[in-house]
Amino acid sequence: MKMQFPVEAFKGIETPFYYYDVELLQATLDAVKREAAKYEGFHVHYAIKANFNPRLLEIVNKAGIGADCVSGGEVRAALAAGIPADKVVFAGVGKTDKEIALSLDAGIFCFNVESVPEIEAIERLAAERGVVAQVAVRVNPNVGAHTHANITTGLAENKFGVNYEQLDGVIDVIESMPHIKLIGLHFHIGSQLLVMDDFIALCSRINELQELLMETRSLVLPHINVGGGLGIRYDFPDKYPIPDFEAYFATYANNLKLHPGQQLHFELGRSLVAQCGALITRATYIKSGTCKKFIIVDAGMNDLIRPALYEAYHRIENLMSTKADGVYDVVGPVCESSDVFCKDRRIPETQRGDILAIRSAGAYGEAMAFGYNCRELPKAVLSTDL
Repeated sequence: MKMQFPVEAFKGIETPFYYYDVELLQATLDAVKREAAKYEGFHVHYAIKANFNPRLLEIVNKAGIGADCVSGGEVRAALAAGIPADKVVFAGVGKTDKEIALSLDAGIFCFNVESVPEIEAIERLAAERGVVAQVAVRVNPNVGAHTHANITTGLAENKFGVNYEQLDGVIDVIESMPHIKLIGLHFHIGSQLLVMDDFIALCSRINELQELLMETRSLVLPHINVGGGLGIRYDFPDKYPIPDFEAYFATYANNLKLHPGQQLHFELGRSLVAQCGALITRATYIKSGTCKKFIIVDAGMNDLIRPALYEAYHRIENLMSTKADGVYDVVGPVCESSDVFCKDRRIPETQRGDILAIRSAGAYGEAMAFGYNCRELPKAVLSTDL
């Protein structure tokens, strides 16, 4: 299955806008559920930071998938979409008292905690309410991931989690607190990972840690959360519209040594929604320089910041032209030199008014849009709207 573009319908819609193919999204959700269900005790939580469009969240909820949140706003969005509180986990290094209180009052499943001061705040707020908060400690396994430096999160030098060597002391702190219950360990080594070796390395480190906890503390925790990180093929969105969930879950099943009854949690975001979304834009001008040609589109870095922020690649297609390819830089109207979607890219010969699709933009596209230059936020259109 590949993403479908109803170009004639697009002609009547003001650009730029995000377009989501609901059929492809549903097929992706069906695939992740099917592959996870092959293994007892595997639970999938959708990482809401990838895309918190409320209509997409409702579809995720109907699929029976939980939520991974990194802010109080995301907790509210999950609950508003109907995702049960007992399927919601809340991570993040800087949870405020307000966010913690909101989550305690909602009765979420678990806080993924990342520092002793945070644990102390949760204890205080839980004590005020007379409740016990369930927590999992996020541990930096010091596993390097094959991805962009800005989205690597599992090294000791990252701001996230507690270092491997600090875990014993953190457990001591938690065990001294009557309103906190330690139920698991949490890990996340990075995003956009396509090499299963990265996940195998994480499994090895978790196995070592579990053995150590058993030997030194006779401790077996009921939940292990391995985060997410599974990437997509930005270069070939039609050839690989649905990620290889079969290999992903099998990697953990074959390499992670779970104790009897232990539950394994996954926090997948990009891999669920990226390929079903595209940023649709029009060519405003075709500009010829001395040695370059530019397609100036009406979408800008404020609509899709990934290329400017990460030098990320997105396939760009002209949906209205089948003429011979030209070589263009595709740029936006924002008053910044970094407002560039691609350079020296072969794209069918383009004219003013042509509609272009910036592919694989369903994750970290609409969610990261902002209003720089007083530009309006892009609207969202679902295939079921047309």
